[in-house]
Amino acid sequence: KPPYPYVELISYAINSHPSQKMALSEIYNWLLVHFPWFQTATSNWRNSVRHNLSLNKKFVRVPREAADGVGKGDLWTVE
Repeated sequence: KPPYPYVELISYAINSHPSQKMALSEIYNWLLVHFPWFQTATSNWRNSVRHNLSLNKKFVRVPREAADGVGKGDLWTVE
């Protein structure tokens, strides 16, 4: 398991993106690529990511704009 709390992992993911914004699926993919533990873990970690995004005031939901590409759902950024 990664030695960082979910808040830090999510922050690392979002801050690594050139726009400093990511969709939930992009955050999942980033974690899977950078921390192989997630590839074999049960899917409960996805609930933890969503929980942290929703409840931690550090993360802000940003409406997706046409320039942000195709996809559904909002983007997330770090305040």
